[in-house]
Amino acid sequence: MPARITAEEAAAMVRPGDWLDFGFGMGQPDAFDRALAARDELGGPVWIRAALSMRRRAVLDADPEGRRFAWLNWHFSGLDRRAHDAGAAHYIPMNFGEAPDLYRRFIEPVDMVVLKCCERDAGGYYNFSGACTYHAALVERARRVVVEVDPLLPRVRGRRNAVHESRVDFVVETDGHGAPELGQGAPGDVDLLIARHVAAHVEDGACLQIGIGGLPNAVCAAIAESGVRDLGVHTEMLVDGLMGLHRAGRVTGARKRNGQGKMVFTFAGGSGELNRFIHENPALETWPVDETNLPDRIMANPGVVSVNSTAQIDLQGQAASESAGARHLTGTGGQLQFVRGAYASNAGKSFLCLPSTRTRPDGVMESRVVPGLQPGTIVTTPRTDVMYVATEWGVVNLKGKSVPERARALISVAHPRFREELARGARDARMVPAWFL
Repeated sequence: MPARITAEEAAAMVRPGDWLDFGFGMGQPDAFDRALAARDELGGPVWIRAALSMRRRAVLDADPEGRRFAWLNWHFSGLDRRAHDAGAAHYIPMNFGEAPDLYRRFIEPVDMVVLKCCERDAGGYYNFSGACTYHAALVERARRVVVEVDPLLPRVRGRRNAVHESRVDFVVETDGHGAPELGQGAPGDVDLLIARHVAAHVEDGACLQIGIGGLPNAVCAAIAESGVRDLGVHTEMLVDGLMGLHRAGRVTGARKRNGQGKMVFTFAGGSGELNRFIHENPALETWPVDETNLPDRIMANPGVVSVNSTAQIDLQGQAASESAGARHLTGTGGQLQFVRGAYASNAGKSFLCLPSTRTRPDGVMESRVVPGLQPGTIVTTPRTDVMYVATEWGVVNLKGKSVPERARALISVAHPRFREELARGARDARMVPAWFL
């Protein structure tokens, strides 16, 4: 049996130079985080890996310059992005589905892993809740495993979504904070237009992957209104929109081949209602991320429809979804793997969605469809992989198109105010013949 200790006793084991891992999303610890942050005497950096923080992290608040705690992150939330902007966090590039393999093959054993889990069950297992992801592999690679028990976390059914007490060294009991909530934001008029364009391409029996944000959730609402049936779900992130589709009776999973009859996901993030929905729900299964996100697993289901957001796209079709110039915003996540898996699926489709414009802080409107990406901007999905691109002005398919045809297609879904400017830029760059646009 693992020893019961306090969060302060667990934090006292940490030494300068140690490598810690806080895990992913709702699996990140809270009591241990506060206890570690309170250790003012730590002189050298403690290296901490984590991903998608859903609550403020005390170690970042206590050390905003990153002198005691070096915060290394696989995928930024808004909280992580602000820490990065302040110089206290740094990004680790990763295709999300590769995370378990990265820990097993390329990362040295972690000195201490601290994960928030559900209470021990009758079989001696601590459930990872809605943060299955790479946690099983992470535990395998840990020299010391600490479980922070939260009795208010939802317990989620699935594959390898728990650690047995025989692998746990210490348990920190807490009264619990429950699962954090992710605000989605109400979709705007532009989001709703894009959503309707995408929903028109979704057919009966499609297997859905929906990304993060208000726009993908708007797509779910538009699909529910469209009347399509027998949908399946095989996704990275379970979001409120997919819950809504299930409650509307649109999701059966009957035509799936991988996880038939189940809504399959690797982590959940959304409202309190979603957190209640995932608790012991027999319609759901959470799997490790290498079983949800690797393209060969995705393509096993027919008719995969992958819907993700991007921040900017150039006239060649390069999609930049994780940075604005040198400023890092989010991460690669599973976007590229789902784009590829959807394409390889029988009759599959992938959509990258974006509003055609953005308004800068100074009030100036600029196009998100650009002749070329600005220096420092990270390409998330290469032009060779991009399939459908959707804005409020329509949907275009780039597969099989030459560079001039791509430029013309993308200009057609750019904001009308910028189309002539984009055409001129394409001609000046000799991307298209002078007579083509």
